Amino acid sequence: MIARLPYAFARRAGVLLLDGAPPRLAIRPGAEPGAIIEARRVAGHPLQPERVAAEAFEALVAEAYALDGLDAVADAASAAGPSAFVFDTSDLLDSEGEAPVVRLINALVAQAVRQGASDVHLEPSDSGMAIRVRRDGVMEEVVRLPAEVAPMIVSRVKVMARLDIAERRLPQDGRISLTLGSRAFDVRVSTLPARGGERVVLRILDQSAVSLALDELGLDAATGEALKAALQSPNGMILVTGPTGAGKTTTLYAALRLLNDGRRNILTVEDPVEYAVPGVGQTQVDPRVGLTFATGLRAILRQDPDVVLVGEIRDRETAEIAVQAALTGHLVLSTVHANSAAGAITRLRDFGIESFLIAATLRAVVAQRLVRLVCPACAGEEPLTSALAGRLGLPAGMPVAKAVGCPACRMTGYSRRQGLFELVRIDGEVRALINEGAGEARIEAAGLERSLPESARAAVAERRTTPAEALPLLLEERGQLVPAAP
Repeated sequence: MIARLPYAFARRAGVLLLDGAPPRLAIRPGAEPGAIIEARRVAGHPLQPERVAAEAFEALVAEAYALDGLDAVADAASAAGPSAFVFDTSDLLDSEGEAPVVRLINALVAQAVRQGASDVHLEPSDSGMAIRVRRDGVMEEVVRLPAEVAPMIVSRVKVMARLDIAERRLPQDGRISLTLGSRAFDVRVSTLPARGGERVVLRILDQSAVSLALDELGLDAATGEALKAALQSPNGMILVTGPTGAGKTTTLYAALRLLNDGRRNILTVEDPVEYAVPGVGQTQVDPRVGLTFATGLRAILRQDPDVVLVGEIRDRETAEIAVQAALTGHLVLSTVHANSAAGAITRLRDFGIESFLIAATLRAVVAQRLVRLVCPACAGEEPLTSALAGRLGLPAGMPVAKAVGCPACRMTGYSRRQGLFELVRIDGEVRALINEGAGEARIEAAGLERSLPESARAAVAERRTTPAEALPLLLEERGQLVPAAP
């Protein structure tokens, strides 16, 4: 392997050594001539120069250095003492000269971002600290550290998130803004006292995710067109439903991106604000000072909004204000916890909202889930067995995707996740059914574009995912117990 330039030097000077035959030298526009000479000296080999645009150069630097030194840092951290703390770092990759504990946290978060992980869990116990990441919805342990290093790591994270390091009896929440090369992201920090010490969860919020368009979420053509049509309504309410972690917030932000054309006043009240959206006024609830969804929504309605996003409708008061806002000329977007699109209507009735008000305000309800996609680098194919065919409702013997596993997907066979959707369009017939108090089955029969189970079958038939990933949705449809994922 070719020698490595220090990260800070490579990024500042605009030169990067890359493996190859012969080794390559990536050169950014405006690179220092002396740096090119230094890179040739460090390499000790003839180099193939390669001019790279500034944005592409930053991506290459992040790729080359993101995972450097994780094992060595973990070993160093196990021997670090309290004096190891250094509290200033502007870039996760620029860790040279930093203390071991600082470098460990930087490397962990950099690794998680590089692998597309959504969460990093720091779990102390009497026997040590397990560090696990959630990638594509599945937890995986990446390193285990001695118990004595756990308090230092937790304290360091709390300092970064501006939390009270002396308070170990109560849960705390904070936020860290960091960069990885040229890529900006936020880390939401949550601490929880436990028997073995304070548990910490770092939720990674990649700011590039907010730029996703509706067409990139996995919506089929009919569902996508129905949702876009509903978003063009000047008033009314659009709801997104699904369990925690189903991607509801991403869908709402994609909808905001479609509406954010500079001609509308768009305001949100969220818990918490996950992504900063230029041109949108965003408010974070704070129950400690009395700023709840309901009080925030009331205040927003005095700010002359055209579009209002409510992070979640959790109680009757918020539901009533959201419905009144939709009745008085505002387009309201929100989420509700329900298992299906039609189930959101039942949920609103549970909050005490009259059926005629639901019928008058609703424009569309979307339900969604996330499934893992097969890795494009190693995806295999196999015939669908008779046993699985009967459970999936698909022909036996048809070719389906097989999760094989390769280094690119860390031997899981899966890479990234995509949404499966269903949408109930609220037209005249469905509105009449809601008005008369009809149940979920009748509403679905009249207004459902494509059900979640149908979306799951389509994903299997198109070989985007495996039968094992789709099976839980189909068993959920039949009211059976869902087996644990393999």
